[in-house]
Amino acid sequence: MSAKLIDGRQLAEEVRSEVAEGVRELLASSGVTPGLAALLVGDDPASAVYVRNKARACQEVGMVNETFHLAATAPQEQIIGMVKHLNSDSRFHGILVQLPLPGGVDEREVLLTLDPDKDVDGLHPLNGGRLLEGRPRFVPATPAGVQQLLVRNGYDPARKHVVVCGRSDIVGKPLAALLMQKAAGANATVTVCHTGTADLGAMTRQADILVAAMGRPGAITADMVREGVVIIDVGINRVDDPTRKSGYRLVGDVDFDAVAEKAAAITPVPGGVGPMTIAMLLVNTLRAAQYTAGVLQRA
Repeated sequence: MSAKLIDGRQLAEEVRSEVAEGVRELLASSGVTPGLAALLVGDDPASAVYVRNKARACQEVGMVNETFHLAATAPQEQIIGMVKHLNSDSRFHGILVQLPLPGGVDEREVLLTLDPDKDVDGLHPLNGGRLLEGRPRFVPATPAGVQQLLVRNGYDPARKHVVVCGRSDIVGKPLAALLMQKAAGANATVTVCHTGTADLGAMTRQADILVAAMGRPGAITADMVREGVVIIDVGINRVDDPTRKSGYRLVGDVDFDAVAEKAAAITPVPGGVGPMTIAMLLVNTLRAAQYTAGVLQRA
């Protein structure tokens, strides 16, 4: 492996330390302790682990945290009712609706119910519009984490060609909107690729910075990247591995070993983007509390 490893765990620890200091300062100046409510519907194992990790991170930085768990069979009206209840609960400055929701539930309708001022995942259309306009209140946590991984490791996107593979509402679209802005940590030329892109490799080989967020293990192979590219692998996929006690291992969307021989830098999976996603959720929750306390002015 010749690529530099971009360590998301280490950077996430730095960000959490900054958030903890911000929590202490806010409490001292205004008596406000930031609070995050997580709504978990159903028993998806990956979602349950993710919510537990977020709760642990909240505790570490001194935030109030509570998880509200509804059965997978909960009707949409009950889920929306819970969101409305959390909207009005002053203990919580941020609300996380853990996705995906069970089949049969209209995720869009649930997210539209969120108070945009508590939407720390940045998924409400108002927050999406603010991001596209260049005046974000809450940047979705994974795109924000990707940006910080780049900037704080010396890979400023400015004047670079960033190719984003994936057009999801939680990663691809908001990341493209974030990095194209005329702003610090952005000002990139951004190309978004997806399943309808003809000759994907021809596009990815143009990238100075390549972000893989396709949800397919090994989708980006060595022949699809040029020498010296910076790789951010957002993917996290389970693949069978009989040598592991669990019977599986986690891999990204990039053929890591082969691509690392050509890249200048690359994020590992796990240990890359994932820890930063949680860290940036904490940043957004702190910001929500700062808005409430009047420390920050809403755009």
